[in-house]
Amino acid sequence: MKIPFAAAFLSLCLGLSSYSAAAQSVAANKPAKAKTAKVAKAKAKPAPAPTRKVRSVVVRKPVVRAAPTFGQAAGLHEADDPLSLKSSVAYVLDQDTNEVLFSKNPQAVLPIASITKLMTALVVVESGLSMDEKLTVTVEDKDTEKNTGSRLAFGTTLTRAEMLHLALMSSENRAAHALGRHYPGGLAAFVAAMNAKAASLGMTDTHYVEPTGLSSRNQSSAADLAKLVDVTSQVPILRDMSTSREARVALGKRMVQFRSTNGLLANPLWDIGLQKTGFINEAGKCVVMQASMAGRKLIMVFLDSSGKSARIADAERMRKWLTSLQGDAAVAAKL
Repeated sequence: MKIPFAAAFLSLCLGLSSYSAAAQSVAANKPAKAKTAKVAKAKAKPAPAPTRKVRSVVVRKPVVRAAPTFGQAAGLHEADDPLSLKSSVAYVLDQDTNEVLFSKNPQAVLPIASITKLMTALVVVESGLSMDEKLTVTVEDKDTEKNTGSRLAFGTTLTRAEMLHLALMSSENRAAHALGRHYPGGLAAFVAAMNAKAASLGMTDTHYVEPTGLSSRNQSSAADLAKLVDVTSQVPILRDMSTSREARVALGKRMVQFRSTNGLLANPLWDIGLQKTGFINEAGKCVVMQASMAGRKLIMVFLDSSGKSARIADAERMRKWLTSLQGDAAVAAKL
């Protein structure tokens, strides 16, 4: 049976209309599905962990207090004195009259650190050994007591005079040790000579075990050290070398500058004829001097000073006090 054309055409149009509506419905629904899928995917993603505040922790090193000096352990700093000195031992002597002008714990026997080098130098000079002889620093001169370093490397060769100069001016430990090691009979004979010289000077409180002062077993009293300063200050080479402020020394191919350990040498208010400083932990800061002051030649000893600049401050305090005494005496003489 034949389908009329009109009916067929109408059926085709209805089919196309139905297809178009279905396509539009699919297109309309597609983005919604994609959007829904993205939202679902986002929801499925794990949420980032909450940010935690990190507290900074400062690690503080424990405070390590230095062991007390021998003088502190003995309670010597508790002694009163009119100048409130930081040194536990102080002693001032008129070199010409032997009058004691100031005294604080003068008989206390304490480590004397590098003041030892004054006796080292005296024994070297009195030995009569050639000052031009070449001495070489070796590993034997290494500090095994305190493990300190040195600018004099092993193999350094200097004259005995140069070694002596560095030992007195810059307190060079290897130089002092090399001086003792090159003594006839070696180091043991040298230390024996140091103790023999101390005994001959009446230094009954004094004992040495090595020539540098690094050992706390090198000990003496202020009264004994005044005797040593009195003798060494009368030896021209020791006066000159100990008060030298600086020196340039050839170490191999280099010229190296060495300086004094005593800042008072640069002070125009001081006229120092001989000096030596010292320091090890057991001894504290120390200094001995021969100086002209207030019309007198004075010997000064300061041992076991507490504080970086305490020994210099104590010496300055003493100078001002002695100067004021001289002024008072002059005024009294006019009355």
